[in-house]
Amino acid sequence: MKHAKFIALIIVSLLLAACGATTQSATPTVAVPTVIADKTVVSEGRVEPIRYADISLNTSGLVDEVSSQEGDQVKAGQVIAILENSQAQTLEEAQASALNKLTAAYQDVRDAQFKLDNFDVPADFSGLTPTQAVQQTLDKLNTARANFDPYKNLSDKRLAPTGKEVDTGVYKDVAKRYKQELDDAWSKYRKAIQWLDLESTLDTAKSNLDQAQKDYDSLQDPSLAENTAGVRAALANAELRAPFSGTITHSDLKLGQFAASGQPVVTIADLSNWVVKTTDLTEIDVVNVKEGQPVEVTLDALPGVTLKGNVLSISQAYTEKQGDIVYEVTILLTDKNPAMRWGMTAEVKFVQ
Repeated sequence: MKHAKFIALIIVSLLLAACGATTQSATPTVAVPTVIADKTVVSEGRVEPIRYADISLNTSGLVDEVSSQEGDQVKAGQVIAILENSQAQTLEEAQASALNKLTAAYQDVRDAQFKLDNFDVPADFSGLTPTQAVQQTLDKLNTARANFDPYKNLSDKRLAPTGKEVDTGVYKDVAKRYKQELDDAWSKYRKAIQWLDLESTLDTAKSNLDQAQKDYDSLQDPSLAENTAGVRAALANAELRAPFSGTITHSDLKLGQFAASGQPVVTIADLSNWVVKTTDLTEIDVVNVKEGQPVEVTLDALPGVTLKGNVLSISQAYTEKQGDIVYEVTILLTDKNPAMRWGMTAEVKFVQ
């Protein structure tokens, strides 16, 4: 009886297992969706004005006057400060000095041209430039020197150029001819050098005149344009002037204190537009970035604000950062926010 119950139990277990297998096999297979990797390039960056300049003085002296302070708006050419220095010039003094130099430069050109026009150019130099004449006469001088060299130390009785001890009288005519050729070669070479020197003097005078004219014109520029700001800074060096219109974001100038030349004392920034420069864009990602590419920027200080822009430039140089090769990419923002500040950190997304 127990044996029959045991067999029945086995049969029931097999039936249950079969049912379970059938039920499991009937369960439909669910397809796993393919995950597509996000190819968006993301980088960190920092906000900067579209342009700025750290301005240094071209001379040293005591700060005699400070006309603008941090936060002030200045226009191109506007005086920011004046130094007290007996060797330095104001703009008016520099203009007067430039006029004197221009007048002297014109006179130097006239004098150099007069001397060159009155130089007696040998007929042998016809069709040659002074430089060509110098080279040609130098070649002839070297040949004449080589021809005369074996004869220059002959005595009445010594070895002739052939190596035999003979009466040198038979060589006197040849030596005399070679000596005359050498003297003539020296004379023509000196003449060519003189001609070249006169032309060089004229070229130098003309170059000085061109520079004097540029300096004079730059100092007379009524618009105080950026392309003439460098000349004003160098020549009117008693004054510190703004090279372009912008905002003074930093100033170390203090009335009565000594200011040294070459040391940045004022920073001027054009805050009308902003750029973001990346700080960690690697070599792997930079190849997927192109100039003009649209960009979305989120400032860490303004997480709910998205600013749009475009790639302005991609640096050709690289830097190493924590073992990675990184390239600086500059993004010109087309959106602005009044809360933006120089130096704010940002997340940069390059839109594909």
